[in-house]
Amino acid sequence: MITFLSGGTGTPKLLRGIQEVLDEREISVIVNTAEDMWLTGNHLSPDIDTVLYLFAETLDTTKWWGIRGDTFITHEYLQKLGVDEFIAVGDLDRAVHAARGEQLRSGMTLTASTKALAERLGVQATVLPMTDSEVTTYVETADGCIHFQEYWVKHRGTVEISGVVRRAREPPVATPDVLSAIEESDAVIIGPSNPVTSISPILECAGVREALKKQHVVAISPFIGDAPISGPAAALMRAFRCEPTSAGTFGLYEDFLDLFVQDVRDPVEIDGALRLDTLMVNRGKSVDLAKNILRIFGR
Repeated sequence: MITFLSGGTGTPKLLRGIQEVLDEREISVIVNTAEDMWLTGNHLSPDIDTVLYLFAETLDTTKWWGIRGDTFITHEYLQKLGVDEFIAVGDLDRAVHAARGEQLRSGMTLTASTKALAERLGVQATVLPMTDSEVTTYVETADGCIHFQEYWVKHRGTVEISGVVRRAREPPVATPDVLSAIEESDAVIIGPSNPVTSISPILECAGVREALKKQHVVAISPFIGDAPISGPAAALMRAFRCEPTSAGTFGLYEDFLDLFVQDVRDPVEIDGALRLDTLMVNRGKSVDLAKNILRIFGR
């Protein structure tokens, strides 16, 4: 079994290739939940849903979120009724959020809810929330803290930010399922997801770093020079007091890392790093990178 640490787009692009060269039942994905939120009475878990939809073969890979071909009738009518829903949620996507919301209100854990949804969607890979407790990423602005989703979706990442804050009623703890997935894997792969908002929340869950130190861990940089391949990683790295480069990313992982992978075009030099083409601009490129990563483990 290979276990992945995943956020919203970078790692799922790698998983798109992995699922073509590895039996899904050999794949476990530990997913960031610090971007979750309740929206119009339903529970939005964007990174979990992206992974679920990918394995269910319904993901809209033009946007890397939501369900392919979805309609937005409910969202548009809510706007007409005066509901300020700043995230455009599709109708099928909303049904998943509604089902999850009902499950959580009935007392199910997020882990149990995710497992139930995966079974209903025909997903054979193991998809695991990083924790069953609520933890949320906020960013600091001149007008105060705002939810990461508000920063990235509502404001398109255009608001100046000065810090990144994680809020939780109690320190988040990795679930037993998460720790077992790490411990029982042949290897752990940290995909090229945002180091600050996608991967660091997983690493901050009690027990994760300790488990990773006992495993063979490979991480893929999401940077080429000081430019992220996608998303707001550069601004968030600076707000996190880290250099927005592969070197800054390596610094966040180096205490448990065995191998660091950089893009062949990256001008930043990391001693001992493996150079590969990490620009997954299409399915073929994702498959090529997946094959190269799996060769590291003799797979």
